Amino acid sequence: MQSDNPIISDFVKLMNSAAGTLAGVGREARDSARERFKELMGEMDFVSREEFETVKDMAAKAREEAETLKKRVDELEMKLIAKS
Repeated sequence: MQSDNPIISDFVKLMNSAAGTLAGVGREARDSARERFKELMGEMDFVSREEFETVKDMAAKAREEAETLKKRVDELEMKLIAKS
């Protein structure tokens, strides 16, 4: 249904233009917020999951080695006590 009234036609054009502009502003605000969030996260000292898992595995291995060495030291101490 089209209107022959130029005032209504101009008003409809204005509203369509405003809606498009508002949608563009919304996209721009979203993109800007996303970029600022990325910058904020980049400034923090986070590690990747891969780095975390690597260090976790290294710590577990070091713990196992420490336990093995402790057992060897205990055994050597017992042998020294037995010789005395």
